[in-house]
Amino acid sequence: MTDFPTAPPQSWRMAPRPIANETEVLKRVTVRLLLEHERPEFDRLLTEKHYLHDWVLTGQSLRYVAELDGHWVALIAFSAASLHLKAREQWIAWSPRQRARRLPFVVNNSRFLVLPERQRYPNLASRVLGLCLRRLSGDWQERWLHPVLVVESFVDESQYRGTCYRACGFAAVGATRGFARASRDFYLPHGQPKQLYLRELRPGARKLLRQARWPAALVALEAKATGPCPFRAPGLASLLDRLGALSDARRGHGLRHRQRFVLACAAVSTLMGACGYRAFENTCKKFTQRQLRALGCQREADDGRYYPPSDTTFQRVLKGVDAAAFAALVGSWLVEQEVGALVQLAVDGKVLRGSGRRDGKPLQLLSAVTHHLRLTLDQIPIAEKSNEIPALKPLLQKVNPPPGVLITADALHCQQESARFITQELGGDYLFGLKGSQSGILDQTQRLLAQQAFSP
Repeated sequence: MTDFPTAPPQSWRMAPRPIANETEVLKRVTVRLLLEHERPEFDRLLTEKHYLHDWVLTGQSLRYVAELDGHWVALIAFSAASLHLKAREQWIAWSPRQRARRLPFVVNNSRFLVLPERQRYPNLASRVLGLCLRRLSGDWQERWLHPVLVVESFVDESQYRGTCYRACGFAAVGATRGFARASRDFYLPHGQPKQLYLRELRPGARKLLRQARWPAALVALEAKATGPCPFRAPGLASLLDRLGALSDARRGHGLRHRQRFVLACAAVSTLMGACGYRAFENTCKKFTQRQLRALGCQREADDGRYYPPSDTTFQRVLKGVDAAAFAALVGSWLVEQEVGALVQLAVDGKVLRGSGRRDGKPLQLLSAVTHHLRLTLDQIPIAEKSNEIPALKPLLQKVNPPPGVLITADALHCQQESARFITQELGGDYLFGLKGSQSGILDQTQRLLAQQAFSP
C-alpha cells in the first residue's frame, strides 16, 4: 500500500512527465481506502476544491483515494443513504417498512473530487468510480458488517452532466425537490434541485430490496442493520388514538409511561422486526424525538426530552393487555398505512408453539396475511376437534376486505362453500391449491385446462 506523499499540500498533483496515451495512464490508476493519518489532508482538499466546500459525512462511511504513480488524482467518499427520496422509493418500489429495515444496504456517493483538470484526462472520473464500485460492497462488509446492494448519488446538473455516472451504469431516476436536511426532523429549501442517480451493485438488487422473503444469509444482517422507524409522525399519532380504547390494568401513582404509548412502541417495533422485550427497547431507541412525542411519550421534567420504555415496562404492560383486541386495533391501523394492503391476502393456518389445550394438543390459529409485506391483519383460533375449513368464513368477515380482493389458500380450502363465500359474498377472487387427494376435482381441472374451456 502506497505511503502518504511526502509533500501533503502538493500530494494531489500529477507527475510532471508528459503522458500522451490516456488509456495507458488509466491502467496505472489504483484505488485504496484512506489511511487514518491521511484524514486531515483529505478533508482539507474537499473543503478547498469540492464545490460543496464541506468534508462532513453522515452516518457510516468509507473514504477512498485514487493514485497514479503514488500521487493522488481523485478523492471519493461513501456514506449513509438519504432517509427519504421519492424517486428512489419509486425506483425500488419498496414499502415504508421495507425501507426502514433495508435502507442501510443503500449507500450514498456523497463526495467525488477529481484533482487534475478534467480536460486532461476526460475518462479518469469513470475509471476511478468503476474501481471503487468493484470493491465497495466487500469493504463495507468488512467495516460495517453488511454488504451494499445499491449506490445513490446526487448531481448538480447546473455544474456537471453526470457523464461518469452514466458510464458506470447509473440511471438518472428523477430530480430532488431542492430541500436540505436542517436537523434530525426538519428540512429547509435551498432552491437547487439535483438529479438522483442510482445503480445496483449486484444483479437483481432492486428486486431483492422489495421482495417479502430474503435469503437466509441476509436475514440476520437485515436484523442487525435495521434503520429508522418507517412511519411518519402523523401516522403514529393515529395509532395512539386507537390504542387509547384499551383499558390499563396497572394501578397506582408514578407511572412513567402511559399504556397506549408502550403498546404503540411495541407494535411499531414488531413491524420493524423486533422480537422480545429487550429488542423492543433497543429498537425504540432509534426513534426520533418527534416520533416518540407522536406515539404519546411524556416529556421528562429534568431535561425536557422523550425516552422510550424499558424492557421491563414492555413486559408488565403486554402481560396485562387483551391480546386479541390489541391485534385487531393494530391490524386495522396497518390497513390505513399500507395502501393496497388488502388487494391480495393469504389465509394460512399455524400451530402456536408452546401452547397446549386440555386435550394436550397445541392451539391452532388461522391467520389473514398480506402478500407483499407478510403483515398479519387478523387471526382466530381453530375450534377443538375441527380444522381450518369452517374458520375461513369468520376470519374473512372480521378482516372485511374490499371487493376485488384475491384470497389465496392451500388445498385444504379448495371447497365449494369457501369459493362461493369469497366470490358471492365478498365479491373477490380465489386462488386455491389442488392436490391429488381430491382426485375428482383434479381430473376435471386438468381436462378443462387442456381444453381451455373454463370461464375466465
